[in-house]
Amino acid sequence: MVRFLTSRILQAALSLLVASVAIFGLARLSGDPAEIMLGTDASNAERDAFRKHMGLDRPISAQYVRYLGAAVRGDFGRSLRTREPAVVVVVEHLINSLKLVSVAMMMSLLFSVPIGVLSASKRATVWDWLARGSAVLGQSLPHFWVGIMSILIFSVLLGWLPSSGMGGWKHYILPAAVMGWTVSAAIVRLLRSGMLDVLDSEYVKLARSEGLSETRVVWKHALRNALIPVVTFIGYTYGLLIASAFAIEVVFAWPGLGRLAIESVFWRDFPVLQLTVLVWAALVIVLNLLTDIVYGYLDPRIRKA
Repeated sequence: MVRFLTSRILQAALSLLVASVAIFGLARLSGDPAEIMLGTDASNAERDAFRKHMGLDRPISAQYVRYLGAAVRGDFGRSLRTREPAVVVVVEHLINSLKLVSVAMMMSLLFSVPIGVLSASKRATVWDWLARGSAVLGQSLPHFWVGIMSILIFSVLLGWLPSSGMGGWKHYILPAAVMGWTVSAAIVRLLRSGMLDVLDSEYVKLARSEGLSETRVVWKHALRNALIPVVTFIGYTYGLLIASAFAIEVVFAWPGLGRLAIESVFWRDFPVLQLTVLVWAALVIVLNLLTDIVYGYLDPRIRKA
């Protein structure tokens, strides 16, 4: 087990290092920050002085080595726009993204688990068709379009909910619902498939033959086993939601990590952009690592392989 853990941790560290190289190089493809920060009226001498002050006049390899050395010590630089530490800026927006994603995940679970169970237990009925149709729409319609339509209906026409910003509990409803719809669709399909397999198993038939009510068989015995792949999916999807929430955060003007990344591209704020994308990569890599460790612990064949 120690060898297995060491191998997975080294692979995760190598993946993060490769991601940092790619992020560092791609960030500089967005252009010269001196043009944005100093404006079009600045002279060439002023721009050269700005680049030298920020260390942008050095070769990109030297810039990366300097960046990596500072990052190991926990220093990810300062925002070129606000001069705040990049860590402070990113953590503040990350917390906002975590709040929104957590609410979206809770809403999706409250909706998808009953619908998935109902779809499996009432297969080939109108309830099953409605659940499957909702799942297909949730995985097919783009986030930004659903977000715009929800703002038009519930904010502009009906005036029930705020259309943008972060404030009270009402501000969470629209963006969390739009974000959670896709997750709900995937959970419904996954849970329905698992429930159909479990409901046809021998131990469920035995529970029915012993006179247990159908409600108890479905919700106590079948659901417990069908939730295992769903729990794995939720753990993996949580990090991906944070990384893919930029469309929702832009549409609803939510001050999260995705919106920060878009603004950093426009302002060519390299330190903030690099750390933002690195946090996304780290979340996905760490969640994959934890999944591998759990699978390796549960199944000895994976450790041996």
